[in-house]
Parts: sequence; C-alpha cells; structure tokens
Amino acid sequence: MNNFENKSIILFDGVCNLCNASVNFVIKHDKREQFLFASFQSDAAKEILLHFNLKNLNANTVILVENHKVYDKSTAALKIAKRLDGGYKAFYAFFLVPKIFRDWVYDFIAKNRYRWFGKRESCLIPSAKLKNRFLD
Repeated sequence: MNNFENKSIILFDGVCNLCNASVNFVIKHDKREQFLFASFQSDAAKEILLHFNLKNLNANTVILVENHKVYDKSTAALKIAKRLDGGYKAFYAFFLVPKIFRDWVYDFIAKNRYRWFGKRESCLIPSAKLKNRFLD
C-alpha cells in the first residue's frame, strides 16, 4: 500500500447518496485537505481492505484509515468530525457514549440509507479540481 504521509483515508459506499453527501460535506469542511477518499467499489479501497485483512467487510460502514489504524462506524465518523474545520469538533463529545449505543444508531441509519436517501447506479466521479483527493 502506498504511503500517504499525513493523510487519512476515508472509504465509503460510492453508490449511496447519503455517503456521497457525507463525502462532499467532509471536503467542504476539510480546508487543510487532510482526507483522501476511496469508494468501496474502487480498486484502491479493495487493496486497502486487503492490506488490513478486512476481506469480509460489507459496505454498510464508513472506514477511516489513520496512522496505520482502521476505525469504522461511529468511531470513524466521530474521528472525522473532530478534524473538520468549524464547530463540528463538538460532535466528538459523543465519544463519551458507549460504542455499543453509538454503533446501534449508526447501524440503524446504515441499514435504511438506501430507502431513505436513495442509491446511484454508479459511483460519483470527482471533478478535475477534486480528482487528486480520490484514490482509484
């Protein structure tokens, strides 16, 4: 796996409308460009998942790869929020809520995301301006 010094990688479901909206939100509030992105459907994500021995992972979660560690579900979302510009760092206070409860809420939303927010036929194609933030 390539070495992405000082960058964190967010793996997401590229056909999920909620997931794509979340990626756009992170891009908008990540002025320091700390995050790179790869959809689960990409070869880059498959390579990263294989590198961390996460072969049986389904696309019902967001994955954050940071400092050679992997975080998922609510932990990944809160760690991402903590590093965004603006008041979004305050969401990190939810880390005090036990993971079992945080992940139950996360799983409930993830299970219903296609029904509530819809699904695309294909993955988002980033603009030329954002192409360097996405791994293929």
